[in-house]
Amino acid sequence: MTDDGEGLRVADDAGVRTITFDRPSARNALTGAMRRELCSLLAAAESEPAVRAVVLTGTDPAFTAGVDFKDVDPDSDATDPRFRVNPGSTLRAMTTPVICAVNGPCVSGGLEIVLSATFAVASERARFADTHARLGVVPAWGLTALLPRAVGVRKAAEMSITGNFVGAEAALRLGLVNHVVAHDELLAATGALAGQIAATGAVGEILGLYRRGQDLDLHGALALETDHVAGRSFDPAAFTRAGQETAARQRPT
Repeated sequence: MTDDGEGLRVADDAGVRTITFDRPSARNALTGAMRRELCSLLAAAESEPAVRAVVLTGTDPAFTAGVDFKDVDPDSDATDPRFRVNPGSTLRAMTTPVICAVNGPCVSGGLEIVLSATFAVASERARFADTHARLGVVPAWGLTALLPRAVGVRKAAEMSITGNFVGAEAALRLGLVNHVVAHDELLAATGALAGQIAATGAVGEILGLYRRGQDLDLHGALALETDHVAGRSFDPAAFTRAGQETAARQRPT
């Protein structure tokens, strides 16, 4: 937190760690200190077995406006290591699932955070935009690689060179988010979804295979999976028990 009480808030509930961008006076724009803290908090969550999932959200009315341009010294050296703090790469390195609960406008660096997370749930008030070009800068947290993979090259190009917003329902149709829910239900719905994530080590392995295989052709992705499974131990008794529990969970009540 900063001296004025704004920054990042952290709360734990039943294995789900919620990190909230809490700087509403600046639409939750991320200062350099907040970006460094976010990376540290994500790394800490990754190292704690009790944390099964992380939820990222913002204090209303915004998710985050991205990097706080007022926090950047106009005389600073852009090659300085302080400017290479990259929440996107930190998110993409995680095996702990990260769900973005997008409660409002999600702009530029915020959009890159959503793209680098495991998936996203949007409030009906969520809106998404890439304003890098309007600011005369180029994305550095992975947007030019990830946005076209999420929504297609033509739509990504339109978003990036116009800076126009995409609403929640359009984001759902495009595949940018997984669900759209009523604003007042956002955190409850996201928490419920996080609670449904399997509590096994296979979660991180599967997410790792998705990430490593996304740039391979079909043959390469299949070979990646085969090689991984060949070196993995297998407990038939545990598999049987888990199968029975899963079948019971899926039965109608």
